[in-house]
Amino acid sequence: MPSAETTRASVHEPELVRPTRDDEIAAGGSELIGGPIGRRALLGTSWWTPVRVVALVMIGMFALGMVQKLPCYDGGWFFGASSQYTHACYSDIPHLYQGRGFADGLVPYFDKIPGDMDYLEYPVLTGVFMEVAAWLTPGGGSIQHQEQIYWMVNAGMLMACAAVIAVCTARTHRRRPWDGLLVALAPAFALTATINWDLLAVALLAAAMLMWSRGRVLAFGVLIGLATAAKFYPFLLLGPLFLLCWRTGRWREFGTALLGAVGAWLAVNLPVMYLAPEGWAKFYSFSHDRGIDFGSVFLFISQWLKISITFDTANTWALVLMVIICAGLSAVTLMAPRRPRFAQLAFLIVAAFILTNKVYSPQYVLWLVPLAALARPRWRDFLVWQACEVAYFLGIWMYLAYTTSGDAHKGLPTDGYQVAIAVHLLGTLYLCAVVVRDIFMPEHDVVRRPGDDDPSGGILDGAEDVFVLGPAARPARHAAHFDAVHQVDWPEDAAPGGRSL
Repeated sequence: MPSAETTRASVHEPELVRPTRDDEIAAGGSELIGGPIGRRALLGTSWWTPVRVVALVMIGMFALGMVQKLPCYDGGWFFGASSQYTHACYSDIPHLYQGRGFADGLVPYFDKIPGDMDYLEYPVLTGVFMEVAAWLTPGGGSIQHQEQIYWMVNAGMLMACAAVIAVCTARTHRRRPWDGLLVALAPAFALTATINWDLLAVALLAAAMLMWSRGRVLAFGVLIGLATAAKFYPFLLLGPLFLLCWRTGRWREFGTALLGAVGAWLAVNLPVMYLAPEGWAKFYSFSHDRGIDFGSVFLFISQWLKISITFDTANTWALVLMVIICAGLSAVTLMAPRRPRFAQLAFLIVAAFILTNKVYSPQYVLWLVPLAALARPRWRDFLVWQACEVAYFLGIWMYLAYTTSGDAHKGLPTDGYQVAIAVHLLGTLYLCAVVVRDIFMPEHDVVRRPGDDDPSGGILDGAEDVFVLGPAARPARHAAHFDAVHQVDWPEDAAPGGRSL
């Protein structure tokens, strides 16, 4: 049976979707640069291809995010307890240069660190990233100067990761490269990009999604394994993939992806696991023993009800909630009348992990931005969610300013921070609800309106269902490609350019 990639792309190159024609928010925003593209515009004849534009916009926004950190770079990280919070420019990177032994030449996982944290508490591939940046940081001058250079070196490396994320997102949906602008222009992305090292895992996961969309199953698995070696969450995507392969009977492809992921993860971790087992295990023991922390639903409940929640209780409830959500996503995947798109389920499972986790650091929004751009590429809904995340970004720093300013109480008190947490939770739940609505009402899914099935689904794109439950089996329906003559006549309010909800 020919692959979905050859059956469609070999006939003719499909026309690119123009967001200024199909999205009212994009059309309105385009007035800043001359208005929507006209129907007589000569596309594809300029050096300024969509992917190049997206990459350059991402680099520009990343640079603006670096500028936003200037008050801290010039002194906030080094002088005064609350200055880095009142300017909302905090970053872990300069603090951990000395705090995790990089300034003293200690080797992560192998050498013990003086202080409370005896070993580096990050996964191995992230530790390698941090160590490489330390090698590139000159050792002369004051420790403050070294920390400034270390942050700058990391920012350059993370900028490369950001460009990879933008390009991979733009290329994952062949007909929708301009969706990459959702990532490039995301304000929360620019604000949080240099807080920590999360962009390494996000870049590897974005590359994995691109590989899967091109039908490169083994490459996808290897990249998922590497991403999991940099951050814990990417392995979650294997769950939705398992369900989609179950529904389509693509067991061989899932097995290939799984073996690639396990093999890549072991290749990175086994040497450190064998040579420095105590240091290697620190990330996992720290994650397990960590108490409830900023931004989590558990902290919200604890502060709201004025009760104490132990880390054991939080771990138990987080696991129970994830099991319930995974059961729900399984039912959705196998019972939906039309098979969900891979990007939709990928977004939902990572969002569920974030919502049920016992900590929500501000940079965790980076995990969701490229997945949200693929799952729901609609500017209004995306910006509503981003506004909620920016509000939380400001709320957490203002709350920390309040708690570190002593009797001056400069910043946001606990009640205000409660509102910020609620805004973050509700914003993420809103986007999840819209994606679930798109699954059960595909006429609202802008990716499927032109008649496409699952452009980022790779071997799943256009595949027939072999196992379904409930409504999906009555009558038997499968998510196959539609010719233009068979496209659905959408309701007027759901037509391109119409309402998004």
